[in-house]
Amino acid sequence: MNCPYCSESIADNVQFCPKCGTQMGSPLPGSPAYHAPLPAGFVAPTSGKAIASLITGIFFFFLPASIAAVILGHISLSEIRKSAGRLRGQGIATAGLVLGYVGIAAIPFILIIAAIAIPNLLRARMAANEASAVGALRSYNYALGTYAAECPNVGYPASLANLGPAANSTKDCNHAGVLDSVLAADLPVRSGYTFHYTSGDANNLGQTTTFSISAEPVIPGNTGTRYFFADQTGVIRASSSTLANADSPPLR
Repeated sequence: MNCPYCSESIADNVQFCPKCGTQMGSPLPGSPAYHAPLPAGFVAPTSGKAIASLITGIFFFFLPASIAAVILGHISLSEIRKSAGRLRGQGIATAGLVLGYVGIAAIPFILIIAAIAIPNLLRARMAANEASAVGALRSYNYALGTYAAECPNVGYPASLANLGPAANSTKDCNHAGVLDSVLAADLPVRSGYTFHYTSGDANNLGQTTTFSISAEPVIPGNTGTRYFFADQTGVIRASSSTLANADSPPLR
């Protein structure tokens, strides 16, 4: 048979023309699929899509990256096969393709792990928030008792802000300095809980001898599940479903 490019006469079982290097069975010159023989010393560039497939495949644990790796891998392999040696990177594209399919196959396992881990993390966070709320109530009990002892003519303060530090660092019954500014606020929020303080009525001497303070989750069922309550007795009480009060069971 004759070479379709240079018309060199060659044996039937030869795949490439010994004169010009054209592959037998290649499209004839002038046809849309025809590729001219590669020049001597030609070094084919690596397919950019193959490189992109490998890079995205490295991040196979992200589903969008896995899908991109598979798509780019298939496109680059197709272009490399059709390039008649003008593109290389088949191994790179194959590696990206494999990593992409691994990522897609791992998605069900990742979802199962997430379904198990997320509720546990949420419960752990709520438990930590509840422990922080109880700790804050203990701090309030101590601070309120200290305030009442240092301001016997007043008793318990009218507001939690009276427990905070003064701007000039001078302690008095308006700014006793027994709590930091975060807890010594009118409606403080800490670790997913909001604290509500109510002072009792003053007696005939102008002294307030009772108070109550409650802690409620900012988002019930998300930042916490239990409600807490404390008063002048120093006992912290809790309720699992409704606002806690003086009749709620004490913490154990």
